[in-house]
Amino acid sequence: MSTARSGQPGTTRACPHCRETILESATVCPACRHHLRYDETAATTAPAQVPLRVEGSIRHPAESEAAEYTVLVTVRNDRGEEIARKLVAVGALLAGEQRGFTLSVEVTPARGRGGTRGGTRH
Repeated sequence: MSTARSGQPGTTRACPHCRETILESATVCPACRHHLRYDETAATTAPAQVPLRVEGSIRHPAESEAAEYTVLVTVRNDRGEEIARKLVAVGALLAGEQRGFTLSVEVTPARGRGGTRGGTRH
């Protein structure tokens, strides 16, 4: 979790429903999609922008045996240093099976105190 002080952009907390680490400012958990609280200002704020969205699929060739796959997401800062690494899923494909994947990054304006002194923002 982030070491930023509460109320600063990038501060995180655990979702009470699924226990994933989420932004403290979130009104809906992006992992389990449970509503966390009603926020009147969130209803009037511009919707999240999605500057990155990648979709793709893999199909197992029918002529070979089962194949395993691993879905891994890595986040790097502007210096190329790894700041987060998350194993999302693992599985297997049998002959002729297909899996689809979507990666998206949502960006919303930060609410709360500006600046990042005294903490790390991821």
